[in-house]
Amino acid sequence: MRRNYNTEQFQGFVRNLQESFWGDFQGRTRRTLEELLRADSEQQMEEYLGLKWYERAGEDEERVDSRNGYYERDYVTRLGVIRFRVRRTRKRSFLPRGLSTLERRAPEVAELIRQAFLRGIPTRGVGRVVALLTDEPVSAQTVSKLTRVLDRQVEAFHHAPLDDHWAYLILDGVWMKVRRAWGPQRVLLLVAYGVRPNGERQLLAFQRAKGESQAGWEGFLDNLLERGLRGQHLQLVITDGCAGLAAALQTVYPRARHQRCWVHKMRNICEAVRRRDHDRVKRDAQRIYQAASLVEARRAFLKFKWTWQQVYPRVVKGLDQDLPELLNFYAFPRHLWKKLRTTNAIERCFVEVRRRTRPMVVFTNVESVDRIIYAIFSRFNQDWQNRTLELFTQAA
Repeated sequence: MRRNYNTEQFQGFVRNLQESFWGDFQGRTRRTLEELLRADSEQQMEEYLGLKWYERAGEDEERVDSRNGYYERDYVTRLGVIRFRVRRTRKRSFLPRGLSTLERRAPEVAELIRQAFLRGIPTRGVGRVVALLTDEPVSAQTVSKLTRVLDRQVEAFHHAPLDDHWAYLILDGVWMKVRRAWGPQRVLLLVAYGVRPNGERQLLAFQRAKGESQAGWEGFLDNLLERGLRGQHLQLVITDGCAGLAAALQTVYPRARHQRCWVHKMRNICEAVRRRDHDRVKRDAQRIYQAASLVEARRAFLKFKWTWQQVYPRVVKGLDQDLPELLNFYAFPRHLWKKLRTTNAIERCFVEVRRRTRPMVVFTNVESVDRIIYAIFSRFNQDWQNRTLELFTQAA
């Protein structure tokens, strides 16, 4: 007769056994490490004084120093918080070898905090996660302090060379709030997202700017140019329709086609019409970019113009002016049309940016903005290393 070991009682027994074993194992290891650190401190003091415990110097010998008790020191490791005694004399103290004066955490714990931050856990959440392992609560201020070493990585990211094999470039901006002495201030980040012909993708750059003017975008694009993105293989640049960005593209990358985002254009159209006409206008405008060919798309626009010219002349005029840049995606393979007619790819990245930054309300300085954006973009780029966009792979 087979016994059923999948009972609640048996599962509780196994759980208690595991907790008992690992708890006892970690406890014994931690106590052993505490003893080793304490013994090392005492040994250093004996070597310094030249005397062992309860040993006195001779009458003719000059005393180097005198013992002065000890103080307790906490050191956070992967096994938890270790508390040990640091011996001292009247002139100095004796930290165990390998520990520095201000070091309160093992290097691997500090690296764990930084990696948790890079993997997308909010600053306050990092402290709670690390506390599960080390039994030591870590404040948001401590996490911010430990992640300041990322500033060097941020600087390296801003100056990293770029190759010139990017076929598609998506450009857009995202606004952040930074705390200033006179109150919160909005800061704009200009962002570039690149896709290769084989479907490889990467967030290439981000840069703070005062606004989406032509000068601001030209400075950002010039930086891409100087780092190596010459635009020799650039086929299409997709934007949200910002006039300053469109003008900057004509200056820096004049040979690349410019595609305006249909999502942004549809939003502008729908906001300019009356509610009773909203659904009909939206449906007629959608027929333009959902057409089976460029010729049919132009016919759909002419029908839209004939239907709505008298009611919404400004909407029709604006669509007519932007139509060439709205239809550039038809010059590419059919299965790429849906991907190339919007900035949705970069907007999905911005969703993660807003999710990560929403609990922070406002940033204390612009350096913290750079760190959090670098952390988010670094995680995206790492995740994308072995994941290509299949539709672009088919086109290649």
